[in-house]
Amino acid sequence: MITKKQSMEFYRALVEKNPEFEGVFYVGVKTTGIYCRPTCPARKPKFENCEFHRTAQEALLASFRPCLRCQQLSNPNQVSDLVRTLVDAVESDPTKRWSNRDFDKLSIDAATARRQFQKRFGMTFVQYARARRMGIATKQIREGSAVMEAQAKTGYQSSSGFRDAFSKVMGAAPTNFGAAQKILTTAWIDTKLGPMLAIADEKELHLFEFISRRGLEREIERLRNNGKVVIVPGRTAPIDSIDGEIQAYFAGTLKKFETPIRLHGSDFQKSVWGALLQIPYGQRRSYSEQADSLGKPTASRAVANANGANQLAIIVPCHRIVRNNGDLGGYGGGLERKQWLLDHEKSVEMVTSIGTEVNPLATTCSVEGPPATFEGSMNVMDAKFPGVIDVEFTSRVRA
Repeated sequence: MITKKQSMEFYRALVEKNPEFEGVFYVGVKTTGIYCRPTCPARKPKFENCEFHRTAQEALLASFRPCLRCQQLSNPNQVSDLVRTLVDAVESDPTKRWSNRDFDKLSIDAATARRQFQKRFGMTFVQYARARRMGIATKQIREGSAVMEAQAKTGYQSSSGFRDAFSKVMGAAPTNFGAAQKILTTAWIDTKLGPMLAIADEKELHLFEFISRRGLEREIERLRNNGKVVIVPGRTAPIDSIDGEIQAYFAGTLKKFETPIRLHGSDFQKSVWGALLQIPYGQRRSYSEQADSLGKPTASRAVANANGANQLAIIVPCHRIVRNNGDLGGYGGGLERKQWLLDHEKSVEMVTSIGTEVNPLATTCSVEGPPATFEGSMNVMDAKFPGVIDVEFTSRVRA
């Protein structure tokens, strides 16, 4: 059950259109009979006219209908068909130089593409495509190709134009870009709790964070400077892998990530993150317990700081660390997300323990035993469980 305190917090997030609460709650408006997501642009109702729910299913079961304005049955940050079409087009031919004629062939307005890419990626489509081409050129030069050859393969007719574009994106002229410099690719991944940013090379995932995380820009800059790398849009095997795994995690069908990862930090930080990876799915540890496991019982504060520096959210499960009194403590992605993740894992473990499968609306199990029969049903609707679980059961017990 959602408490009065939580309702007040949710209402404040609703008024502020706080994106950190996307996927955490839905609000039913009693006066209109509709339900919305936290960032809905519609005029905000009074607090007394709000009814908060953890899932869209709960709101539907409470007789609220979906808001047409915020379209809460789809992810709020879901990539549009236009953006998806253009990203796929770039990936099919990343060296292509785009013109207005290319947009016409796809029946896409160039100005609309520019606006949607600016909103989605913080860059126009032309900048996105250019960065992708420069990433290809960087890889070719690093592997020993001549500058002129890289220029030709990326579609530049002018040598000076290629050098200017390369320097603008990469920060160095192509002749100064040596084999020691590394290229990483980055992609946005949509999740139930909002979009996440993945950065990887060809073999390992280096960063995986919620887009709205405070200080994300500093993390990216630190990664760029410490590793002497350039970061360009694109997809690699680790990004494709984590995209599939994170969707499975949110669906409750994956408990352990297999995507190869690279940890960037001091030896102490790496030891802390290694300890996090040992915490079983669905369980929690306190900061002091984590420090004890490292053989440093007085280093709780240092351990907490190292947790906060984790760059692989959910994969390295710093959300499973709480205070000694059970309070959440801190979390870079926001405390509501941390609570949701803990509740999600707990509910999946609960369903697993009774031998059922998760269904978006209901779960049914049947247990048969010796004679004497009892039939019944239970409905689990609680703030601690992200979904609604309906369990019907028939059990025969010995008298």
